[in-house]
Amino acid sequence: MKVVALAGGTGAAKLVRGLRGLDAGLHLTVIVNTGDDAEIWGLHVSPDLDTIAYALAGALDETRGWGLPDESFRVLDAMARFGEPTWFNLGDRDLATHLHRSRLLRRGHTLSEATRSIARALGVAEVVLPMSDQPVRTRLRTADGWLDFQEYFVREKAQVAVAAVEYVGAAEAAPAPGVLTAIGEADVVLICPSNPVTSIGPILAVPGVVDGLARCAAPVVAVSPIVGDDAVSGPAGRLMAARGVPVSSTGVARMYAGWLDALVFEASDGNLAPAIQAAGVRPVPAATMMRSREDERALARRALEAAR
Repeated sequence: MKVVALAGGTGAAKLVRGLRGLDAGLHLTVIVNTGDDAEIWGLHVSPDLDTIAYALAGALDETRGWGLPDESFRVLDAMARFGEPTWFNLGDRDLATHLHRSRLLRRGHTLSEATRSIARALGVAEVVLPMSDQPVRTRLRTADGWLDFQEYFVREKAQVAVAAVEYVGAAEAAPAPGVLTAIGEADVVLICPSNPVTSIGPILAVPGVVDGLARCAAPVVAVSPIVGDDAVSGPAGRLMAARGVPVSSTGVARMYAGWLDALVFEASDGNLAPAIQAAGVRPVPAATMMRSREDERALARRALEAAR
């Protein structure tokens, strides 16, 4: 079975890890958000790509949900001596990934090629694709002006009010090689429980992706990142509210309506089923909190069952 997943970072990492733990006959391709990418100390950092690759390699720091375990931060401490910004925590071993990626990009390789090199070195058998080889950057407008995503999320800890979100460069970008082919040839397309505005939104903003989802013969199933009236983690709820979208699984269904077939949502929010159905999306209640490996596999299994 060919499964294609559209993914952001933390929540997506758990679901794709759950998929990886299922039937060995499952062939997984993960299309990853790069709107979060940033230049830190002159290095090209791709947080979501790395989180997915580390998760599939069994190398993700599960306590933090990003980076590598047993990490040290001596370089970070040393950079502070030179007055360099240190609000973005780059671990010493994690730096090797960014150094390797940046070197390949400077040599003229594409982000897809750099991602493939990193995944291969980590022993990842699954296909990991950036959404585009061209730069697309998520920016958020606050009372003090525009912030890049990492400035908003890490430096400001997502505590500033957001009036607007834009995906700079998306209109001029193209899907990375293999993205549309993977969607078109998939048996199932899964939208991971990632932030609909700043994780899945940038992927959908790349021309051709939404059309590809609407045209594909495979069922498209999303897993809601919202439980009750807030996100499981991160600022998804606040950003949905800023866009005037209900902060609920109903809101997620409305954001994806038009090409989404089914939405897996928290069973305790079962009263939302009629509203999700009214949005033109089939509601599928499930236990969506992934607190253990078994939870991850169970949710992945439920999402595939929803597709059938």
